[in-house]
This record gives sequence, C-alpha cells and structure tokens, in this order.
Amino acid sequence: MSLIFYYAPMSTATLTALVLEELGVPHDRKKLDLKAGDAKKPEYLKVNPNAKVPAIIHDGVAMWESSAITMYLGEQFGVAKGLYPAPGPKRGEAMKWIAWTNVTLGEAVYRRGHSGEWAAPEAGSPKMLEQANKDIAELLGIVDASLAGKEYLLGAEYTLADTHLNSFCDWLRHSQIDFSTFANVNAWTARCTARPAYQRVMAVEMGK
Repeated sequence: MSLIFYYAPMSTATLTALVLEELGVPHDRKKLDLKAGDAKKPEYLKVNPNAKVPAIIHDGVAMWESSAITMYLGEQFGVAKGLYPAPGPKRGEAMKWIAWTNVTLGEAVYRRGHSGEWAAPEAGSPKMLEQANKDIAELLGIVDASLAGKEYLLGAEYTLADTHLNSFCDWLRHSQIDFSTFANVNAWTARCTARPAYQRVMAVEMGK
C-alpha cells in the first residue's frame, strides 16, 4: 500500500492531516510552500490540476477535494476502527455532514471571505458580508440543534464526520466568527479537540 499526502501547514489540508492521524494510516508527506507557488508547478498539477491542497495519491490514483478524501479514507481504513460507518443509513448520515461542510457551509464562508477579509481594498461589500454572517449563523444553528442530546454528529460515537466538520469550525473561529451562542457546538468542539490525534496534529501545525 502506497499513500502520499500533499499538504501545506495551516491550510485546509490540516483537515486531511487530522483524518489520517485518527486512522493511523502510514503515509508519505509532501509539504508544499503555497506562497512560493509549489502548488502551481507542473509536477504537482499532474496530481491536482486545481493547484490546491489537500491531495493524496493512493496506490497510484490521485484524489483531491477534502470531502472526497475524508469519505474515501473512511471507507478504506475507518470502518474496522469504528471511525466510519459500514455501508447503510449511518454511512449516508456521515456523508451528509461531510458534504454539507464543504458545500453548504463552505459556500457561505467563502462568500463571507470574498465580501470582506479576502477582498482587495475597496472591493468588499458590507451588505454581502452582513448577509453571509447571517447565513453562517443560521447554518451553525443547524449544527447546534443537531447536536442536542448527542455527544457527536452521529450519536454516541466519534466518527470522521466529526473530524471533518470540527476542523472546518476551527477555521471559522480563526476568521473571528462568533460561536458564543452555540452551546452544543462548543461542547462538541471541546470533545473533538481533546482527542489525542487532534492534539498531536495541532502541535505539529503550530510548530510548522
């Protein structure tokens, strides 16, 4: 088995690093310097023509998109370890949350960024930024309600769906999004971030 993981510190690839650490899957790590343009070099574009991280190559097959990578690694390595559901409705529930993180929540977050903190001077839109903040709050409210009476997204057991969404929430907090009214989310985050795999990855990430 050959697995190569392409990443950059403190990027969305951290999410995949957390998944790999939870699974304990042996892999080779290839660090890219995004500011130096490593993701746009011809050799990497053969792996991911989108010029982004994360990406993996598993047994010669290249894959990108963090949500697809999480689901694939879960299917391949997570079922036996209790970190990803076997085929069936619970698997669908995990896939639902992983896809929702990147598609529905991600759309609002990217819209917020392009309307505000990522926008060039004078190019932002206060009105669009306000709407994006409202949308994100509504979406976090969905997560908060879904966690009522539960330890984790799928119930009593931690899965890679929790790894995926919690890592995304880390990014939201870094972007100064207010989580103060989401008690269930905050309690869930505390459980997720207390996991040894999370602690190990973040120690490396912060040290770069």
